[in-house]
Amino acid sequence: MTRYIVRRLLAMPLLLLGVATAAFFLSHVTKADPLSAIVSERQMNNPEIVAAAKARWGLDRSVPEQYAIYIGNLLQGDLGTSFRTRMPVANDIMARLPATLELVLFAMVFGVFGGVALGIAAARWRDTMIDHAARLVALIGSSMPVFWTGLILLYVFSVALGWLPGPGRIDARAVPPAGATGFYTLDALLAGDIDAFLKALSHLVLPAFVLGWAVMGVISRLVRGSMLDVLEQDYIRTARAKGAGERRVLVVHALRNAMIPTLTIIGHSFAYLITGAVLTETIFAWPGVGSYAVDSARTLDHPAIIGVTLVGAAAFLLSNLATDVAYAVFNPRIGFGGADG
Repeated sequence: MTRYIVRRLLAMPLLLLGVATAAFFLSHVTKADPLSAIVSERQMNNPEIVAAAKARWGLDRSVPEQYAIYIGNLLQGDLGTSFRTRMPVANDIMARLPATLELVLFAMVFGVFGGVALGIAAARWRDTMIDHAARLVALIGSSMPVFWTGLILLYVFSVALGWLPGPGRIDARAVPPAGATGFYTLDALLAGDIDAFLKALSHLVLPAFVLGWAVMGVISRLVRGSMLDVLEQDYIRTARAKGAGERRVLVVHALRNAMIPTLTIIGHSFAYLITGAVLTETIFAWPGVGSYAVDSARTLDHPAIIGVTLVGAAAFLLSNLATDVAYAVFNPRIGFGGADG
């Protein structure tokens, strides 16, 4: 397993280089002019200012020359400078990544545990009211548009009832908790500030629920199907015949094998939410990578767009590796010999 993990990690830079190449040329085949993000509309009529801006940002060079310069900088860990913020893209992403990771982690905890619990309940009490209710919840969560769910929940629980705070990661007049992680909930706990922790947690509830509900719907249906198949196996009948309790049969014997096909969805969901939570972050004014990607796309900020693309690609590669390793943990009979090829 160690050799397999090392080989996969060594191959990732080459794959990311391919992603960066594709993103670079795709961003340059569009007819839109990135100068509109650098020079104001009034100054666009001034040839001297336009020429100076092109020279400053290297846009006066040919595309192959720009690509060579970009890849050379990328190999040194430089993702370029944002046209919009005038800051290094790596700094912008690192400043926003903790917000997205905190949101995604809370959403995944809700989605995974809720989905597994609903799937087990639906399989255990098949074709009963519990099964129908669990499937209905899963169907609504996986089929409702995220932006619609977010707006409805925001209006009901924040505006109408006032139970939860509005958009934002923290109250407008509150000071973010000091800490090195960038996770407001964790930093508040480490500082012993329970009030700040509760406030940060209250801001997480709605956006994490919106994101996690969609994941929960997919996971619960997959777990239900896998559990129904596993519960018909001979070893389950043998465990019951030996006097094993129903909880032990479901959790220890059945769930372990039923989770194997679900791991792929969990891994892909985590990677997708890191850069795919665009609508949720926009609706809830969440200062994460998703909202950064939206702002960058609006202003044709090519370096920032490519940087976000690389973050998403890295997330998918790492999640796929973690999923393969998890396969072996849940089922030791699965080896890595076939994966090497």
